[in-house]
Parts: sequence; C-alpha cells; structure tokens
Amino acid sequence: MPVYSPPLDDIRFVLHDMLCAEKLAELPGYEEVSRDLIDQILEEGGKVCEEVLFPLNQIGDSEGCHFDAGTVTTPKGFKEAYDTFVEGGWPSLACSPEHGGMGMPQLVNTAMKEMICSANMSFGMYPGLSYGAYEALQKFGSPELQDLYMPKIASGQWSGTMCLTEPHCGTDLGLIRTKAIPNDDGSCNITGTKIFISAGEHDLTENIIHLVLAKLPDAPEGVKGISLFVVPKFIPNDAGDVGARNTINCGAIEHKMGIHGNATCVMNLDDAKGWLVGEPHKGLRAMFAFMNDARLGVAMQGLGIAEVARQNGVAYAKERLQMRSLTGAKYPDKPADPIIVHPDVRRMLLISRAFTEGARALSYWVGMELDVSHKHEDPEIRQAADDLVALLTPIIKAYCTDMGSEISNLTVQTYGGHGFIREHGVEQYVRDARIAQIYEGANGIQALDLVGRKMGVGFGRLLRRFFHPVQSFIETHQADADMQEFIFPLAKAFAKLQQSTAMIAQKGLKNPDEAGAASSDYLRQFALVALAFMWAQMAKKAQEKLAAGEGDKAFFETKLKTGRFFMQRMLPEADARFKMVLAGADTLMALDEDEF
Repeated sequence: MPVYSPPLDDIRFVLHDMLCAEKLAELPGYEEVSRDLIDQILEEGGKVCEEVLFPLNQIGDSEGCHFDAGTVTTPKGFKEAYDTFVEGGWPSLACSPEHGGMGMPQLVNTAMKEMICSANMSFGMYPGLSYGAYEALQKFGSPELQDLYMPKIASGQWSGTMCLTEPHCGTDLGLIRTKAIPNDDGSCNITGTKIFISAGEHDLTENIIHLVLAKLPDAPEGVKGISLFVVPKFIPNDAGDVGARNTINCGAIEHKMGIHGNATCVMNLDDAKGWLVGEPHKGLRAMFAFMNDARLGVAMQGLGIAEVARQNGVAYAKERLQMRSLTGAKYPDKPADPIIVHPDVRRMLLISRAFTEGARALSYWVGMELDVSHKHEDPEIRQAADDLVALLTPIIKAYCTDMGSEISNLTVQTYGGHGFIREHGVEQYVRDARIAQIYEGANGIQALDLVGRKMGVGFGRLLRRFFHPVQSFIETHQADADMQEFIFPLAKAFAKLQQSTAMIAQKGLKNPDEAGAASSDYLRQFALVALAFMWAQMAKKAQEKLAAGEGDKAFFETKLKTGRFFMQRMLPEADARFKMVLAGADTLMALDEDEF
C-alpha cells in the first residue's frame, strides 16, 4: 500500500525561515495572519489530506466515475469526503470574508493545494476548479453575478468549471463554434458542445456553475470575438437557491489514462441560459484569470505527485533487500542490503528530493508574490509582484509537471517490477501525473508563452523582476566563503541564461521560428536557474540556523547536502539546455513534411 505524510517540516521551513510569511500581516486584509495561525491551518489541512483524502486515492483510480444517462456518480467515499472537506471550511480558505470565506493568503492556499494534490489529485480538481471560477467572477463578474454565485461557491455548496475546449479546437480558441443568442431579459441562449470538461458533472454539490466561452452574433473573427458566460446547471430562483434545470447536460465521460476519480465530461448546451461575464467579446481576458490560477494549481499537481511518489520511493528503498553494497555489506545480519545503499537508487531518490524541495520554495515564492500583487497598498509594488507571477507562471507550470511525471517514473524504476503492477500503487502516479503536462495549456504552449509574450513585455520588464534579485543575491554573497559552492554554480548558470535570453530576443525578431525552436529548452534552462536561486537561499538560511544553534541540526545539515546535490548533479543540465538554445532552428525546420 502506498504511503503519504504531509511534509510539514519542509513546508514550515519555506514559509517561515525562507519567505517570512508572517510579513503578510502587513498587507490589508491579512492583519490576523500569524505564524501560529498558518501552522494551525496547515496541520489541520494535512490531517484531512492524510486521513480523509489519501485513503480514497486508489479507490478513485480503480473504481472511477460512473455515467448513466447524463448522471455522473463519483467513486465510493468521494461524496462523504467532500462533505467533510466542506464542513471544515476548506473550499473557502482563500475566499473573501465578504462571501463567507476565511480570507487566508494565496501562499497558505498554495501549500494546501500541494498537500491535496499529493493525497488525491483527482479529488482536488473538484474544489480546485471551483476556486478558479470564484476568481474569475471576482475579477470580472457584475455585482449581481458575484452576490448570486460567489458565496455558494466559497462555501462549497456549489462548484464551478471552465468550458473552453471543443471537439475541433483546443489551444486555438478563436475557432470555437459555440453560439450565444441574446434574449430580451439580459440572458443568452447558448448552444454548442464542449469536451474535456473536468468536473463537468458529478454528485458532490447541488449545483454546478459553468463558465462557458461562446460567440455573440456580432462577434469579430478569432479570439477578439470570444465572450464569457456563466451557465448554471440549475438556474437560481428568486431566493438564490436551486431552481429550474438548465439545458446543459453531460453527454459522456471520457475513459482516460489517469485521474479516474475526476469526471472528464462532454457537455452539450442546447439553448442553455447563460449570463455575460464582463464585456462582450472580452471573454478571453476573463478566462485567462481563471486559467492563470488553474496553471498555478496544475503546477501544484506536479509538485504534489512528485512529493508523494518520492515518499513511496524512499520507503520502498529502505525495506527492499537486494544484493550487497558495492563497498561491502552494510547489514551483515540480513540476507542482503536494502536497495537504498546502491548509488543509482540514491541518484533517483536525490533527484526527487532536490526537485521537490526546490520547486516548493519556488512555487511558494510565487504564491506569496500573488498576495503582494493583490493586496499591497503601493501600486508600483503590486505591479512588480504581478510581473514576477506572470513571468514565473508558465515556468513552474511546465517544469513542475514535467518533473512530476519524471519523478513518478523514477519511483516506478526504484520499485522495479513491483512498481509496474498495481499492488503497490505507484504506477497510478505515472498515469495521473501525465495529464498535468497537457491541460491548462500544454507545456510547449507554456514555453511559447514565455518567449513569445512574457519575454517582450515592457522591453524585458518582467525578466528584470527575476534577473535583478538573482544578480543582487550573487553580488551580496559572492565573497562569503561558506557560500562559494552555491554561489559560483548559480552565477555561471545565470550568466548563460542571460546569454540565451539575448540570443532569443535577437534572432526571434528576425525569424519567429528561432524563438519557437528555442522555447522549450529555454524554459527548462530558466527553471533550473530559478531552482538554483532557491537552493542558494535555502542553503544560506540553513547555514545561519546551524551557526546560531537554532532548530533541528540534522534537518539543516540534510538541507545543505541536498542543495549540494542539486548544484552538482542537476544544475549542469542548464548548460546542456543552453547549448540546445544556441543550436537554433535550422535542424528542426530542415525536413519537408513528407520526410517525417
């Protein structure tokens, strides 16, 4: 049976020792936030994840969702777990108090998302998508729509989805065919078919609020003609409660590689009643608010899967006996040594550990900057934080999900043949992790977003939000003898990242294929440098704690050892990616179509 224990010690290290999350109390609306409150919330949340959600993960995978004439039933135990989740107030964690929410920071919500995704990624998609709908309505919905829907979504009584993809179009949303015909009462009749709609139909909540992209009759061609509508499964009555059934129905659920516990639906709209969210033909802007939150959530899926896979790999490697250590028996009283003595097994486990701890720091940093971008009183500081979040979102979405898949595979490799069979439960992580590289913008699209949109904003303004603090950190600590083993590798990798950036900017202007050809390797190079920056900061903090004699000595010593592994064994990949970026587009574009 698989195991999972929330990594609270490491979460606390990042939140308090590295990021000083208590500083969030300086922001309007977060005055009550304290270290004790954050820890209490995450401890209780960890218990829910470990004791309620995790035991249902394999059940959800083996049973899946059931479809019967438009009705979808979630796996055994999901409804009861959702009710427990709602009773604890967890759907409202980061929702505004004016809508009945707890009003906790996005940073705390990010940590909670990680634990939920480790415990039960399929379950986590139900409340996760609801929060995305809440965010979109908060930013773009009219006061009437906000008052009607947001309190019910915040409470978990109603859930939400986003309906973008159609059978003939995914990434290129300008091709959508779903139509919205205005009515005299201000509503619209919406007709079309949407596919791959996560949580599109289920039995967890009494109502499901769909955010649907469609085109009005006077819509211009392409993405400039897309509008966003709220389409409830049940139309609220005058009292704001569940009323008449709307004509949006589930036509089927997909039979998938993974995430079986989440219903992935085909949704058919036949003159379904919908109400405009935001301005006509400006729906893509509103939907991106939803998608950006979803992309950060998907990054947490990659990190969460990597963490739980890592824990299982370590547990198995400590108990599985095979052969003797290359340097002589380590457990002579046993018939063989546990496989954790073998260098290659340690390589796999250390890759997993160095990634999860570094990615956690990077993701939580983005979570904290998200809070600053929403709450800080100084508009310039808000803008700077928003810039950093915009820059790093495609990077952490793509890299965390790529590595979530990679580490799940490394865990199966650690188990050997026992990992390939269902009995031990780790092959599920490989299947569940794979979708995160695809949805909410496939990772290749994230790379194009990075080089095609984010790199050029304000003549590199977004890039400077990351480059300047890295450069400042290097300059501050480059003479620190204890930090040399972390600063020098970071400085070298950072210099090459700057070279890559300049090359792509120069060549991409002349030939967009050059930017496209470099994009995925550049994103990976950027991600590795970002993790190196995180590891250098964590190493500095660990050294300070050890020097002061504070905290758990073994914890901080292990942190330094893991950081050294990252710098010496993982960061060198950035140099290879640098060379791939410099290779240009010629070899990628050389073949004619019929040569493939």
